[in-house]
Amino acid sequence: MPRTGTASLPLHGGRAPRWLFDRMVRLAEGIADVMTYEYGRQRFLHLLADPFWFQALSCVLGFDWHSSGTTTVTCGALKEALGPQHGMCVAGGKGARSRDTQEELVTLGSRFNLRSDVIQDVQYASRMAAKVDNAAVQDGYDLYHHVAVVTEDGDWAVIQQGMNTDAGYARRYHWLSDGLQDFVCEPHISVMGKRGPTLNLTARESGAARRVAVDVVNDGPRHLLRDWARLTIPPAQTTLDGERGRGQPHLHMPRTINWNLLQGIYNFQPRTYEELLSFPGVGPATVRALAYISELLHGAPSSWKDPTKFSFAVGGKDGVPYPVNRRAMDEATDLIKQGIQEARVGQRDRLRAIKRLKTLVPA
Repeated sequence: MPRTGTASLPLHGGRAPRWLFDRMVRLAEGIADVMTYEYGRQRFLHLLADPFWFQALSCVLGFDWHSSGTTTVTCGALKEALGPQHGMCVAGGKGARSRDTQEELVTLGSRFNLRSDVIQDVQYASRMAAKVDNAAVQDGYDLYHHVAVVTEDGDWAVIQQGMNTDAGYARRYHWLSDGLQDFVCEPHISVMGKRGPTLNLTARESGAARRVAVDVVNDGPRHLLRDWARLTIPPAQTTLDGERGRGQPHLHMPRTINWNLLQGIYNFQPRTYEELLSFPGVGPATVRALAYISELLHGAPSSWKDPTKFSFAVGGKDGVPYPVNRRAMDEATDLIKQGIQEARVGQRDRLRAIKRLKTLVPA
C-alpha cells in the first residue's frame, strides 16, 4: 500500500490528568457511536489509519495539539471507549502494555467469536508490523507503543510509535489490513515523523537487497564471514523521503504556532440562531465544540489536513489555545450520546442538527 504522508511530533513528557482522560473516553465513545452508526465500523477503522484524521481526533478530545502524547493518550482513551457495541476493540498500549497485545488479541477474538485461524492471522499481523517498523525500517526511532484495533469481522489497524530522544521527536506508523498484500514491500498506509536518513528495507527499491539477504543466509555462515570481511564501504541507504516519497503530503506539528493568527477561529460565533434553537439552554461554547466535532465526523478528507484547528473544539490540556472548557466538553458529549440514542429509535432530528453544525467551522 502507498504511504500517504509524514508528520513531525515533538516528544513531550507528562500525562493526561484524570479529569481530562475520563472526559476523553466519554467523548471518544460518543464519536465512535456516531461513526459506526452513520458510516459503519469499516469506515471508522480506515479513519483511525489516517494520520491526519487521527491527529484531528486527538485535538477534538482536548489533548495536546502537537505532542507525542497524542498517540499514546488517544489510543488509551479509544481502548476504554471502544467495545462490542461498536463491533471493534483495542489491544496493546504503551511500554509494558504493548507486550500484552498478543494475549489480549486472543481475548478479543473469543469475544467476537472469531475463528482460531483469523485470530492467529491478526496476531501475526501485529507481530510483523512491530518487527518491520523496528528492524526493517531503521530510522533511529525505537518502538515503545503498539496497539491493534480489531473488528468483529477480523479486520485490523495497527498504530505504533517510536521515539528518538536525540532528535526530540516521535514517529507514528499506521497499518491497515484492507488491501495489505505484503508485509515487507511498501506495507504502510502512512509513516509519520521527522524526516531524516532511513535504512528502509520495505521500500520497493530494496527488493533486490531483500532477495540477496535471503540468499546470503541460505548460503552458509562461512561465505557470509568472508563477504563481511571484504566490506570496506557501507551500502547506500534508501530513505523514506526518496523519489517515491516526493510530492507526498507532509504534516509538520511544530513546537510553537502563531495562535494570535488563529484567534479569529476561536472567536467565531454561530451565524444563525436556527442551530442554537436546536439545543435549548446550550450556549455558544457548546455549539462551537459540536461544530468541530461534526466537522471531524462528517467533513471532507481535505478538512483534516489542518489538525491544529480542531484544538479550538474544547481547548487543550496545557491551556493551548485555551484551557479545556469542561462544561462545553461535557454538554457536547451528552448531546452526541442523546442524539445517537434517539436516532436508534427512529428520531434523527438531533443528529441531523449536529451534522449541520459543521458548516459553522471556518475554512
